[in-house]
Amino acid sequence: METLEQIKARIEGALPSAKIEILANECAAGERSLLVDAGRGLDVAKFLRDDAQLKLDYCSNVTGVDWPDKELTEKIKVKQTVDGVEKEVEEVKKTLCPGYLEVVYHFYSMALKHGPVVLRLRTENRADKTHLPSLTPLWRGAEFQEREVYDLYGVIFDGHPDLRRILMWDEFVGFPMRRDYVAPDDFEYEPTPHDEVLVEAKKHYPVEANAVAAATAKNLNKESMNP
Repeated sequence: METLEQIKARIEGALPSAKIEILANECAAGERSLLVDAGRGLDVAKFLRDDAQLKLDYCSNVTGVDWPDKELTEKIKVKQTVDGVEKEVEEVKKTLCPGYLEVVYHFYSMALKHGPVVLRLRTENRADKTHLPSLTPLWRGAEFQEREVYDLYGVIFDGHPDLRRILMWDEFVGFPMRRDYVAPDDFEYEPTPHDEVLVEAKKHYPVEANAVAAATAKNLNKESMNP
């Protein structure tokens, strides 16, 4: 397979307006990735899938990452006049870097037996601009995984065919995989319709089993009333 530099160069040749950066990875595998601006994310992904030399037809994994706001501290030297004498002194400069949410895709080619190529997309921030293009129209295997990232991190995938929570219930507040998420003292658990489920289940019980269950419940009620 081509190097990541070669892939990047060919994408830029086909999509000149796309902003692409190769990111290093300090993990043991050293797996580098392509960071693509969200506005051209779908076009770049389509190139990776349809290009004859790549044919990345399989999306194996979709992962969310939360990068909160962080403050960078930098020591800089500035010139100041002290007692009429100009001196070079050291100051501490603090810069606030806004946070964002990131989605990481791993692509393989089943046809050409190579991969992975890792693609990263980033939201504008973690508050009100958390939209990214859905890649489900290109890889159907991304559907549930994008729903999971939406559910746990809050990334809104534009163009997803069925974007709704997949692990947490609809009334759940917040995104539990974000780094600043604080769990409440107690949860209001998922409102499962237990009674309706039990009524339907009992229809399949043998008559004898229903009679035994009813008698057992009656005896338990008596015992609780007469300790």
